[in-house]
Amino acid sequence: MRFHIVKRDNGPFWQRCCYYVVAVIAALAVGAIILASIGVNPFDYYSKMFTMGTVGNKIAYKTFMNYLKEFVPLVLTAVALSLAFKMRFWNIGGEGQFIMGAIASAWVAFQFGAYLPMAVTLIFMCIAAMLAAGIYGLIAGVLKVKFGTNETLMTLMLNYVALYVLYFIGETKADWNFFLQADSARPVFESFASVAQFPSFSLGGKFELNVTVILTVIIGVLIFFYLKYTKQGYEIGVVGDSANTAKYAGMKVNKIVLRTVFLSAALIGLASAFKVGTSGVLSTSVTNDVGWTGIIVAWLAKLSTPMIFIVSMLICVLQHGSTVAAVSFSQVDSSFANMLQGVILFLVLVADFFVRFRIVRVKKGGND
Repeated sequence: MRFHIVKRDNGPFWQRCCYYVVAVIAALAVGAIILASIGVNPFDYYSKMFTMGTVGNKIAYKTFMNYLKEFVPLVLTAVALSLAFKMRFWNIGGEGQFIMGAIASAWVAFQFGAYLPMAVTLIFMCIAAMLAAGIYGLIAGVLKVKFGTNETLMTLMLNYVALYVLYFIGETKADWNFFLQADSARPVFESFASVAQFPSFSLGGKFELNVTVILTVIIGVLIFFYLKYTKQGYEIGVVGDSANTAKYAGMKVNKIVLRTVFLSAALIGLASAFKVGTSGVLSTSVTNDVGWTGIIVAWLAKLSTPMIFIVSMLICVLQHGSTVAAVSFSQVDSSFANMLQGVILFLVLVADFFVRFRIVRVKKGGND
């Protein structure tokens, strides 16, 4: 007797959703077992995590404002990565592209912030970040097109080049290094918040919404329409399905690859400009691992732009909520979120397999 994997017909939407819901519940159950094993009440912990400690908190508005600061760079990075992934160009270089964009935007703030109006400085920061990240991402794209190199390895290695450039800037005290405080005995990044920082506006009470949240939603809508209703978006899908088919249809595949890779990396650079322009300072932990988490978000959302926004919201609740809960539960490290995130991804991938395929027993001479 043997087992065969057979492609499953598309079932009803509710049935597919049930598979994914069960996977998430199973992941939470695994997390609950781990929490109980170290003496933490899972219900208390999850309650604190999913509410992000806002229940009964007089400064809950600050928690939600901090949550949005994490949400913006993550969702924009995930949307950017989905562009390349749709074309089957595996851009694993989100971290490096984010870092290069952050350095470029901070450079503009320090060099021109004192001389230009803040609005103009912020625009230039975004442009510089997009160009720096886009060109950095284009390195792997050009090597892929010209020499057939593996983009996964290339983008992965370029992450570490960018990371060590950032470390070099952050640890080198020298007259040329305007990124660091000149009067500090040890290397400390200088703040430029007084000359370049994205504004926020009140929505009533003490809660303030940063303009980058609105810009991110607008960009998400534009990318959705770009992929669904434009010729360039259609070409990305065709190249992703089959490069040979795209060539047969007369499409310039190499040009499409380079254009899309640049756009993907440039949007990651824009995410970094939003992050740096909101915090008003560069740091060696500026990415907050969004380059890696964005990959998980994009795949959990099946590269759907609307779903990326939803999954990003949930992942940020998981991450930010775990950090908040860790304050109340000393036995649990804030990195518990990373473990839980990994379990969720693994079980969702298992659920995805059973959504698409079924396993049948085959006996010698017929089916069972």
